[in-house]
Amino acid sequence: MQTAETLPAAPRYISLDAMRGFAVMGILAMNIIAFAMPEWAYITPMAFGGETQADKVSWFFSFVFIDGKMRGLFSLLFGASMMLIIQSAQAKGESAAKVHFSRMGWLAVFGLIHFFFIWFGDILFSYAVAGCFAYLFRNWTPRRLVKWALIILAIGLAVFGAMFGGMQVLQIIATAPGASAEIVEQYQKMLSSEDFDFNIAKELALHRSSYTAIVTAKFSEWYTPISGAALAILSTLPLMMMGMAAQKHGFITGDWEHRRYVRWALWLCVPGFGISAILAATVMLLGYDKINALAVFMLWNIVPQYMLTIGYSALMILLIKRYQNSKFIKRVAAAGQAAFTNYLGTSIVMTTIFYGYGFGLYGYAGRAQLWLFVIGAWTVMLLWPRPWLIRYRYGPLEWLWRSLSRLQLQPMQRS
Repeated sequence: MQTAETLPAAPRYISLDAMRGFAVMGILAMNIIAFAMPEWAYITPMAFGGETQADKVSWFFSFVFIDGKMRGLFSLLFGASMMLIIQSAQAKGESAAKVHFSRMGWLAVFGLIHFFFIWFGDILFSYAVAGCFAYLFRNWTPRRLVKWALIILAIGLAVFGAMFGGMQVLQIIATAPGASAEIVEQYQKMLSSEDFDFNIAKELALHRSSYTAIVTAKFSEWYTPISGAALAILSTLPLMMMGMAAQKHGFITGDWEHRRYVRWALWLCVPGFGISAILAATVMLLGYDKINALAVFMLWNIVPQYMLTIGYSALMILLIKRYQNSKFIKRVAAAGQAAFTNYLGTSIVMTTIFYGYGFGLYGYAGRAQLWLFVIGAWTVMLLWPRPWLIRYRYGPLEWLWRSLSRLQLQPMQRS
């Protein structure tokens, strides 16, 4: 008779684990800006952290090679892993719906705790909401999943185009010679709104203050996770659906022929890098102007982000398949197995380093200097999980999430 301890778990694929490891490391490389600087610095170095040439080169590099691509890869893998867990539950005779929605419910709880009590840049709540919708498509064919993912993406592009492209059109008209007084007034009103106020002094003062003050400020913005989850339906859900299709088709698990991965990597990475570089250069030539930088960040960069997300996954699978027995890839895969712990762990560590209740370095380190903190965190991410997972079945928070989802303490120690 099989018990909870002897039932087979969802199969592990080194391609998924290692890509998840690369993704969680790459996410930190972008999140470090929001940990250490006012939020607008993430979008434009004109707001903060763009004083030196090294800072500007760092912004350019991050924008072209990392921004959105690692989070996109994480979303793709979330969809693939979700399908594996659903299939595993079905194979055990369990209720796939119960397993899935319990996991998403507790993920939402973790996300809200993360947002209110640790760091404002949480993505877990949005993933939980998008994951609930993604379950509805679990029985779709890969072709249908991709088709509707592209339709949802197109709707998102239309919505973001109306919002952020509209701002750019208003700026062009209002700053043109002979612009009407009414248009100029509308434009100035937009610029003077709270949404376009960098609020540097206010953010510096807040994040250099006490834990109580920072948490209180986040409770005053209680609606932020909800609005973020609404946007996730248009931006994150399509990638989850593509990840589901990639798992069903064997792409994400490394089952394709070598040359197919090479073709996909070339077809998507070469133009993706080109478009991203052109967009970054455009923002630079426009003086990192806040409206154009925001529009590029929220609208124009979406398509190359999607291209590079899938292109990166093809490149990484090629790399992982070739070097899967190397110590480095095994450590990256272990970091991916403990991605949940690594993600929340870095939030705890980085807010302690930068916020006022910790070491108080918020706003003092330059954009280029922040790479030292990133490399240090990467080192820790690569060092601890492998020896831990040799002894234990799950990372600490992975075990807690699994135990809560199943309302039963899961076996932790390896026999």
